[in-house]
This record gives sequence, C-alpha cells and structure tokens, in this order.
Amino acid sequence: MDILVAYATRHGSTAGIAERIGATLTAEGIRNTVKPVEEVHDVTHYDAVILGSAAYAFHWMRDATAFAKRHHAALAERPVWLFSSGPLGEEKVDKEGRDVLEATEPKEFEKLADLLNVRGDHVFFGAWDPDSTPVGLMEKVMSHLPGNPRGAMPAGDFRDWDDVEAWARDIAKELKGSAEELKGSAD
Repeated sequence: MDILVAYATRHGSTAGIAERIGATLTAEGIRNTVKPVEEVHDVTHYDAVILGSAAYAFHWMRDATAFAKRHHAALAERPVWLFSSGPLGEEKVDKEGRDVLEATEPKEFEKLADLLNVRGDHVFFGAWDPDSTPVGLMEKVMSHLPGNPRGAMPAGDFRDWDDVEAWARDIAKELKGSAEELKGSAD
C-alpha cells in the first residue's frame, strides 16, 4: 500500500502538518510520499490520497483546488481524505459559541466531497510567524481590519500535534482494515 500526502502551503504550517501525517503513517507501517501539490503529476500509482491546504477566508489555496480538479477522475477511484490548516489562536470557541475548527471549514470540503471519494476531512489549527515569513495580501488585509489587528492574525504555533497524529492513526487503521478486507476476499 502506498499513500500520497499532498499539500499546498503558503508559510510552511501546512507542510509541517503533512510531514507529521506522513511520519505517523510510517510509524503505523504504511508507506507514503509527502509532496507539495505542484510536484505531483500523477496519482494513479497511489492507493489513497490525503490532500491538504492552508485556508484563507474560508477557502483552500488555488493550487490545492486546481490539483483536486485536475486529478478528480483518479481521486474518485481511491480513498481520499482532506485537511486544512488555518485558524490561529488558542480559542476553541468563537464569539458566537461555535467550535472554531468547524466554523472555519473551507468551502472546498463540501464541493470536493461530491467530486471525489472523500472518506473524511479535518481542520487543524495553524501557525504563523510574521517575522520569518513573507507577508502576503491576505495578511495585509487582516492587519488593517478595525479593532484588534494582532488578534485577527495572532503570531505563534497553534498546531495540535496530538490531534494531527490521532487523525493520521485513524486513517492508518481504516487503510489497514480495507487492506485486510481485500486480502480476505481474495482468499
């Protein structure tokens, strides 16, 4: 079994999550390849795909969405999991009382669920270091919002590695179960 973990990242936070997913799969005995989406030209030799992207303003990065659309036929034939990184800060519940991770789910999750063979999705908290990463248009817009601009884009690493690893272990368990089912039906 060979799994692709493909990702789109702007500042490296999503790459770190993808790498941790890959490392967890490896620890679970599942061979995998972790690559940025722009380096993946063919998904047909992978048994499953985990696809992730940073999210800004409730949307995945264009590279990730383009990747999903470009490979949609092949992705529809194999199990796919989607993940996103983006919310910053330590608050788990927003001002309206909603779960922050659920409230920041990118719109692409729902759209791609109809197009691909999506088995699950997950939003992870992200990380941002304004001193070591280039500031893009979205960061500039966020910094000029009225109110507390630092609160809109708090600096720090808010990734929950236990959550990332638990999600990857759940995927590994499902993949192992699918492999056993296929093996059993071939006997």
